[in-house]
Amino acid sequence: MSKKLLVVILAGLLGGAQAETLRFASQGDFLTFDVHSQNETLNTTATGYLYDSLFAYDKNMKVIPWLAESWQRNKENTGWILNIRRGVKFHEGQTLTAKDVAFSLNRALEPSSQFKNNMLGIKKATALDDNTVLVETTSASPLFFRQLIDVRIINYEWAKAHNALHPQNASENEESFMARHANGTGPYKLLSREVDVKTVFVENTDWWNKAYKTGNVDRIEYTPISSNATRTAALLSGEVDLVVDPPTQDIARLERDPNITVRYGSENRVVLITLDQFNDNPQFVKVPGKENVNPFKDKRVRQALYEAIDINAIQRAVMRGKSVPTGTIVAQSINGWTPELAKRYPYNPEHAKQLLAEAGYPDGFSFTIDTPNNRWINDEAITKAVAAMWSKIGLDVSVNAMPRAQFFPKMLSLNCSAYLVAWGINTFDALYGLQSLSQTFDPNTGKGLANLGRMSDARIDELIAQAEVEADEQKRTKMLSDALQIEKENYYHIPLHEQSLTWAMRKNVDARVTPNNRVDVLSITVNPVK
Repeated sequence: MSKKLLVVILAGLLGGAQAETLRFASQGDFLTFDVHSQNETLNTTATGYLYDSLFAYDKNMKVIPWLAESWQRNKENTGWILNIRRGVKFHEGQTLTAKDVAFSLNRALEPSSQFKNNMLGIKKATALDDNTVLVETTSASPLFFRQLIDVRIINYEWAKAHNALHPQNASENEESFMARHANGTGPYKLLSREVDVKTVFVENTDWWNKAYKTGNVDRIEYTPISSNATRTAALLSGEVDLVVDPPTQDIARLERDPNITVRYGSENRVVLITLDQFNDNPQFVKVPGKENVNPFKDKRVRQALYEAIDINAIQRAVMRGKSVPTGTIVAQSINGWTPELAKRYPYNPEHAKQLLAEAGYPDGFSFTIDTPNNRWINDEAITKAVAAMWSKIGLDVSVNAMPRAQFFPKMLSLNCSAYLVAWGINTFDALYGLQSLSQTFDPNTGKGLANLGRMSDARIDELIAQAEVEADEQKRTKMLSDALQIEKENYYHIPLHEQSLTWAMRKNVDARVTPNNRVDVLSITVNPVK
């Protein structure tokens, strides 16, 4: 009897699913493996394979214990005491301690961290002993647990040895050892990394939580494929097993293929446009005959831009029906969303022209809008469609499209006057979205970290501050909805649509579409190809 046959027989007798490789693809590559550098969904998906957090979501998006086994408020009611799981090992053999946890949380609070907005309301963390951490907070907010789900825990000594005590500065294109190496406590280890080519993860057989895994994937191969046609061809040929962003124009074809399964879902993400509302003389805006003027500071101009967008045409022609037009910056799965907020103001290009004239721009002006071309579904096509609609009201708009690896540093360094962005809310609560996008920017706290247009509204700030400490859920939700209404009425951002999710996979793959658009490999089953 051959060794291979013996292995197959034993697997059958034990009743276990045969371990398999999952090969999945999307448009762009991971940005970095520094867990506190880039707060972006695809990137956070990847770090979640390698690293654990203190808390996690179960399959119903309910918060469950993870590296923190239990917790309670301290006697002074100024923070949370977390009891850290014992016996957890990092991939290189180090034992997880409270020192690692405190170091990781404090690292996420640093200026170069893009996770400061996850840490709002958190002052600092202190290791009380080897297995207990005190996290000092400004309130007993119920969002505390959800905020920390994406804040990964790293080993202090390993970071120190590799000069990685501070997060990689994403806005300055900084390189670091941790950007391409990993040492977590998570379910998979990093086997190889070829930027923009392929990244391979292999199962961590010593993972502390193996019982949680319900799938059979022991190896993950991720391939970024920017070309729509090539991505579809790779799936149809069997070169990849799963594509999380199949081109909208190919979905009907994929649905007809007997070897492909197409599944749908609603994402917690809104595609929107941000405008520079801070600089007096924005770099990429030109107004004929005028200097030191920023049209985007005028509400009438922002309203004109909004009213000139035929969102139904974009849904029909660009998104092929795979989007949900919205008038607010949060998706319908988010606490604080209401149908009234989501209802868009009317498309009215003639009124938009009048508003521009009233604002002092009867002959329009020119500006550049930046967009990635390999991050969100049809990102470049959406931006070009919007620019064409704006041209019909007398504006001269140039579209500057680039790969996500160039776009995010440009955006984070405030080197844009207008740009397309899609914002997801992993806490499923509008407070996080408002704190990130709409709160007045404060470089010391992380407030308004993603408010790159630097809009500022005292009433929104006041409502956010109240919601941060309000214990009554009904009152708190009303505060969030009120803040979103002010956002909407002032056109501080220009929301377009909720991004609908479509995943296409080979018939032998069983993967559920998650509302945060993350490939939950632990629950995926890949059946052997017969």
